[in-house]
Amino acid sequence: MSAATPPRSTFLTPPDLPADMELVMRVIPMPCDANGNGDIFGGWIMSQVDLAASVIPARVSKGRIATVAVNEFIFRSAVSVGDLLSLYARVDRIGKTSITIHMEVWAERNPSDPVLVKVTEAKLTYVAIDQDGRPRAIPKD
Repeated sequence: MSAATPPRSTFLTPPDLPADMELVMRVIPMPCDANGNGDIFGGWIMSQVDLAASVIPARVSKGRIATVAVNEFIFRSAVSVGDLLSLYARVDRIGKTSITIHMEVWAERNPSDPVLVKVTEAKLTYVAIDQDGRPRAIPKD
């Protein structure tokens, strides 16, 4: 590969992913994240979604934020140890002090013949807070 040729991405992009979704995190669940049946705990997935979804509101609000609501959480398919999870986000709404984020989680499975599966969708709302933990206005710029 010459210096002028950019490296090719080795990650798959979901075919139905809306153009306004932004990749905010990738993570691989490990055996300690699995329940007795070998499936990844829903709570572990929820915590990863909350971490990933908070990236955009923190940038937009230019400061501290807090999760105030999990408006919707849909588990579409089980997640397994070793799946490569890609977490995508988009802003659904920006209010005076709050931001609502839509999330999609896609699992890349079977490295020898990769398959993408949408495993989770969620909507979460964050509020911008000041140093005392009180709501503050989101900057308009």
